Amino acid sequence: MLADDNNPQPNSNSKPTFLRRVFSVFIKAAVLLMLLFIFDKLLPSISQQTQSFVMAKWQQLSLLQQELPTENSLPSPLPAQHLTDTWGAARSQGRSHEGIDIFAKRGTPIQATTQGIVSKVGENTLGGRVVFIIGPGGAGHYYAHLEDYADISPNDWVNTGDIIGYVGDSGNAKGTPPHVHYGIYINGSAVNPYPLLQKPES
Repeated sequence: MLADDNNPQPNSNSKPTFLRRVFSVFIKAAVLLMLLFIFDKLLPSISQQTQSFVMAKWQQLSLLQQELPTENSLPSPLPAQHLTDTWGAARSQGRSHEGIDIFAKRGTPIQATTQGIVSKVGENTLGGRVVFIIGPGGAGHYYAHLEDYADISPNDWVNTGDIIGYVGDSGNAKGTPPHVHYGIYINGSAVNPYPLLQKPES
């Protein structure tokens, strides 16, 4: 057999080499199709989880760049109810009141005072059933003594006015008139929310 002009070696193995290449391509294509089939079944849930995680982080960064609440800038969590400044009032065990209490009928819907990311939906000893939301500037908004929660979970995004729970007397407020304890925390320290809340018209 004559040698190829561009290849000094005889061309005796060209046919087997071509078949091997075709077979190799076929195997790779089959493996790729199999992987695509597997990923097609798995990716929707993986993609959704990744998307939710990335979105939460993006929203968190966006919130941190926004301004902290200022005087009269926040709607009340119970817009129709009278507000009284109970900040700093004496509490048991030498504590002082780190928020304000807003009284309303049991089961009255509690509204988010700001947009933000839900950080906690759960219970603690003093607050009973509580919701904690991270709002603009990284300020924490704390709602306590809830009767029940709305349909929210940690990492959910809420908008101003969204219902987050319902007025109750859980935690150490058991037996007192139903109310929501509302607190604001900036850089980990409690601040008086009363001046920051819009007051209902009398």
